[in-house]
Amino acid sequence: EKQVFQLRAHMYQARSLFAADSSGLSDPFARVFFISQSQCTEVLNETLCPTWDQLLVFDNVELYGEAHEMRDDPPIIVIEIYDQDTVGKADFMGRTFAKPVVKMSDEHYCPPRFPPQLEYYQIYRGNSTAGDLLAAFELLQIGPGGKSDLPPIDGPTDMDRGPILPVPLGIRPVLSRYRVEVIALVHQIWTSHRPHPTLDNQHIFASQDLPENELLHPPLNIRVVDCRAFGRYTLVGSHAVSSLRKFIYRPPDKKAQHWNMAG
Repeated sequence: EKQVFQLRAHMYQARSLFAADSSGLSDPFARVFFISQSQCTEVLNETLCPTWDQLLVFDNVELYGEAHEMRDDPPIIVIEIYDQDTVGKADFMGRTFAKPVVKMSDEHYCPPRFPPQLEYYQIYRGNSTAGDLLAAFELLQIGPGGKSDLPPIDGPTDMDRGPILPVPLGIRPVLSRYRVEVIALVHQIWTSHRPHPTLDNQHIFASQDLPENELLHPPLNIRVVDCRAFGRYTLVGSHAVSSLRKFIYRPPDKKAQHWNMAG
């Protein structure tokens, strides 16, 4: 028996990807394969933690079998990560697999199963781990009423991204504004003009929108490069701070402070 579905692949983010370029970074994009169809996310340049924030919609997916089999044991989704090269074909960076959450046409689109929640999927490059994909996948049966019976895609809209659909509200994480500050002790080279080596404080800061859920925070990637002549840079080394939880500072609640002082 033929069943017709729509697959929605909510590709939000990846972290700790394989560094494919000599700079210690990559230009990653994801390709999603399902049955006989495939689609790609946009390419994000020079990052190991791309935030695609992109919804890929696969229409008119035809599957054959009993309805209960489709709901309980849907086909596997294959996701491959590539590094886009300016010359030549894209380089393979890793692969992961996922099963979609299935909604049949006679079921309601409501909690606890829907909308699906973002999950981390381990990416593998051969036998080695090569990062994580943060995504959600849902397979929606198209009933007698056609696509009009499917749950609507609930914004937000981003006119600057043209035809690219962002991950809908209710699935995308709630973001808050964070100020990221890094204080580095830089050891300067001992030269004839400076008879003693010194340690200088380098204060680097930037503002960034990050998920309120700490488990969804991307790692902090640090690269050390050697500045060469003619504007060239050579990677010396890199390090990733996988969890920022112990570094997070939350200002005290002023209202709570006021009540404590009053009490």
